[in-house]
Amino acid sequence: MQASDYEKLGVFYLGRAYDLAKDHAADAPLLYDAKDLTTHAVIVGMTGSGKTGLAISLLEEAALDGIPVVAIDPKGDLPNLLLTFPELRPADFRPWIDAGSAARAGRTPDEEAAAVATRWREGLAAWSEDGARIARFASASERIVWTPGSRAGRPLSVLRSFAAPAAAQRDDEEALRERAQGAVSGLLGLVGVDADPLRSREHILLTTLLCAAWREGRDLELGALIQAIQKPGIERVGVLDLESFFPARERAALAASLNNLLAAPGFAVWSEGEPLDAPTLLFGAGGKPRLSIVSIAHLSDAERMFVVTLLLEQMIAWMRTQPGASSLRALLYMDEVFGYFPPTANPPAKQPMLTLLKQARAYGLGVALATQNPVDLDYKGLSNAGTWFLGRLQTERDKARVLEGLEGASAQAGAGFDRARMEATLAGLKNRVFLMNNTHDDAPVVFQTRQTLSYLAGPLTREQIRSLPGMQAAPVPATPARVAPAAAPTAAAPAAASARLALPPEAGEAFLAPTRAAAGAGRLVYRPALLGVAHVHYVDAKSGVDHWTRTLALAPLGEAGGDSPWEGAVLRDAPAPALASQPEPGASFASPPAEAARAQSYARWKSALAAHLYRSHALALFTCAAPKLVSRPGEGEAEFLARVRAGGRETRDVALAKLRERYAPKLARLKERIEAAEQRTEREREQYQEKKFQSAISIGATLVGALFGRKLGSATNIGRATTAARGVSRAAREHGDIAQAEERTEDLRAELGELEAALARDTASLDGAGAGDPAVAPLEIAPRKSDLDVERVCLVWLPFAQGADGKEEPLYAL
Repeated sequence: MQASDYEKLGVFYLGRAYDLAKDHAADAPLLYDAKDLTTHAVIVGMTGSGKTGLAISLLEEAALDGIPVVAIDPKGDLPNLLLTFPELRPADFRPWIDAGSAARAGRTPDEEAAAVATRWREGLAAWSEDGARIARFASASERIVWTPGSRAGRPLSVLRSFAAPAAAQRDDEEALRERAQGAVSGLLGLVGVDADPLRSREHILLTTLLCAAWREGRDLELGALIQAIQKPGIERVGVLDLESFFPARERAALAASLNNLLAAPGFAVWSEGEPLDAPTLLFGAGGKPRLSIVSIAHLSDAERMFVVTLLLEQMIAWMRTQPGASSLRALLYMDEVFGYFPPTANPPAKQPMLTLLKQARAYGLGVALATQNPVDLDYKGLSNAGTWFLGRLQTERDKARVLEGLEGASAQAGAGFDRARMEATLAGLKNRVFLMNNTHDDAPVVFQTRQTLSYLAGPLTREQIRSLPGMQAAPVPATPARVAPAAAPTAAAPAAASARLALPPEAGEAFLAPTRAAAGAGRLVYRPALLGVAHVHYVDAKSGVDHWTRTLALAPLGEAGGDSPWEGAVLRDAPAPALASQPEPGASFASPPAEAARAQSYARWKSALAAHLYRSHALALFTCAAPKLVSRPGEGEAEFLARVRAGGRETRDVALAKLRERYAPKLARLKERIEAAEQRTEREREQYQEKKFQSAISIGATLVGALFGRKLGSATNIGRATTAARGVSRAAREHGDIAQAEERTEDLRAELGELEAALARDTASLDGAGAGDPAVAPLEIAPRKSDLDVERVCLVWLPFAQGADGKEEPLYAL
């Protein structure tokens, strides 16, 4: 077998078909269609069955095909995907050799490293792989180990905020509520509250607060959520008043529990790093696909459930922003799913997992789950999985549950199911031998898994993760809170007055609510700013853009307001923030400029804002000529590039399917003709042997007759001799027919080879057509002047915490 036999478009090389009766693997590769993963997959096998190797091979193939992957790792095996050594030198393996294992084998660590390097090279060669394929895998995607709650790998900012969904998702009330419930369930689990979404006061209140903020498009930091528990800003929950539903004293106890979580030593790292969202995990700079391993082995059970729940909810949110797709757009894999998707209990992660299994296929998001405990999985939910990879199972009970799941999946797909045959096959599986039951195939297949490209060193500790290649090369700084830049002075701020000045009604005076508590002791100071709210319309017929947005402009007011204070304004396309009519008690106020006390200033500032938005607030998009696409508003360049690549891959898969469909009848006819020719050749051989045998008998009978009394020239012997001669002549003709039949068969085989070569060339041209990065160019669309409407301009007071040294910390986010 050569690499050209398995390096094909849109297929994964998983191993070779395996004959259980002969205990032997076939020569031809087992190729799995990547599109089949859109109907999800389950890997089941006991410890030692080779389940980890199969899963890693699957993820390697996805990366090689340019598919972004998010892999959740509760055990520590998946960081092995970063152990790629194209040169296969013993020195590459040496840091990952276990000295104890080497000593038990009677070797030094250096000798063990040399032995492992040799074994890995030979293993790759046995599967027609080499260092060049390892290098291709290593460069195909950006491989990162994320460690939420730890700095061993790349930290993920989990507790920084509960980010609001995109505008389109906020309109789906059911989806919004499901996402909030999942986040709240995980959060309450961290503080030991086992809360039912329908019965628990804690759960209902927090869900209500999150949904209220998200409907307004506001992110809600954990600190702000804690404050909102004490001052929810709502009077009723259902038909009950707030105090009857959840008294203030008991709400304070809940707030204290969450505050203890936030203030716990070592918990600061949960707010560091890049945000926990799907685009961050799926795509890197320039839209390059990522293989993101979210390692949670170091966390407690409650922390793991919290992270997994939030991550699944983020994947659902991203999924719902994508157009429908028939090709595999991204892959979500979870190793050792035991405890997250049980048959009877309802942990926080179960509902979002079920949502993904039911809905993700329509968006091109594949889900693959692995477990060694089949009795602890919800098989009714897993009946949505179209592919089952089944390895050695430990008990008869495990086999019975697997068969139950397979039967459900077959019924879901409308396929037949031979339970007795499946049970017999499962009983004969060995290590690294799996039964693949794919509802897209005609029948189940037994196969042996290939050698992984990554070195399997076993579960990695945090110290080992820290020393993985590339972990120190790209440190991720803490992500700052989103605040208006003009409101974050680094030097001592001007002194504030003790009371605020009176302003005219045209000022529309309001107060921006603090979104987090001040760090340490500090007094609350309000500083003046202008808040403008405008409706902006962007239209460009050529690119098909017709987009309305509400834009916020926040401009701090210094000692002099001027005619146009908007030049340094912070602009955000977002809903208006929550404003209060009264300040927090005990606050001080900075003095606004004199213009703020004049009624006519606000009309002038309103006109100036419209002019400023027209000049400087163009809609920044990206465009691609081939394929012809324009980015969506708010879509970053990396995300747009990823969508362009996904679209190109889907176009490629459609073209490939049509190409195969065009060649399929010709290939089928040729194969039928070859089969008929081979059958004819076999008949000719049989007839030749029969004629040859009959001729031999006739000749023998003639000789016997002559030897035992009959005259050689008698009529009987002459007749026998004539018959024998005719038999020899017919045998000779039959032998010639064999040669003709074999020649015809070889001609047909050559014709088939030419047709297969033509298909390979056409397939390669499809691959070449999509080679290289697509050309993306910026596109700016100015607002339509006639539609630009400034809804209001008002004076808002911004909250700051002022320390004893005079330095100020902003307590708000826009």
